[in-house]
Formats: sequence, C-alpha cells, structure tokens
Amino acid sequence: MSIKIRFVTCEDWLDVKRIYEAGIDTKIATFESNAPDSYNEWFGEANPNCSFVALEENHILGWCKLTPVSKRKVYKGVGEVSIYIAPDAIGKGIGHLLLNHMITASEKEGFWTLESKIFNENIASLNLHIKNGFRVVGVREKIAQLNGEWKDNILMERRRSI
Repeated sequence: MSIKIRFVTCEDWLDVKRIYEAGIDTKIATFESNAPDSYNEWFGEANPNCSFVALEENHILGWCKLTPVSKRKVYKGVGEVSIYIAPDAIGKGIGHLLLNHMITASEKEGFWTLESKIFNENIASLNLHIKNGFRVVGVREKIAQLNGEWKDNILMERRRSI
C-alpha cells in the first residue's frame, strides 16, 4: 500500500463529503447531522497549509483540517483538529499518517497547541490522539445534544515544546 499525503483542494469535496457523511452516520464523530453543502462552507477558516487528504492510487482514504479556535491574536497558535477516515480504510494507519503530517505542518505554521473534542465512545479517535502526543484536558459534560441525547466531549490537547 503506497499512501500519499497532499493538501486538500476543492476538487476533493465529493470524497471529503462522502467520508464526513460516513462519520456522521456513526453517531460518535460529530454533533452535526448533515454535511455542509459546499467545499467553502466545510473548509471555512481552516489553515490551507495544515489540511490534508490521504490517497492511495487517487482514492481518498481520509482527510484532516486544522481550524484556528479564535480570531483573537493571542490565540493565533491554537487550532482545532478535525480528522475523518473512510470506513474501508479504518485500521490501516491512515489516521496516524494524517495526524502526524498535520502536527509537523502546524508547528511550521507557528501553532503551539492543537486541540480536539472527541466523544467518549470514540475509542479509536481517543487512542489515535493519545498515540500522537495528545492528553486529556477535561470532560465537557452534556455540551450538546445528538438526536435528543445529551453527550459529553473529551477535550484533548497537544502542546508543542515552547
């Protein structure tokens, strides 16, 4: 298996959306119930130098993007991680490749803290983040509802050595 990592582009939108919708369907990846309608809506304020897709023979297996947590200057180096893997690529190390690539790129871009909010049921994502240097900062209890059920988020962060 020869996996390539490259920057995500608007031409990737249909595959990115398909993978995101598969994550939505799991009910343990996001509070969202629908994918955005467009690439621009999905990408938002994400950092283009820290947002990637993983490919095998032009087939997108997963994606990640890094979005600043605030527009305030004092938080310019703090970003929120989003990472999704296609169902047929789970367990192949794609998440590790993408997250590791993002970490390296984010440090070059001046980010000092990466954070992720993960459902406590999403054991694979929790383990992926822990293996890549994230630690649990706390639990955001009943932070939002998914299909009428209050859910907790585990807040994780990775700090660059400063």
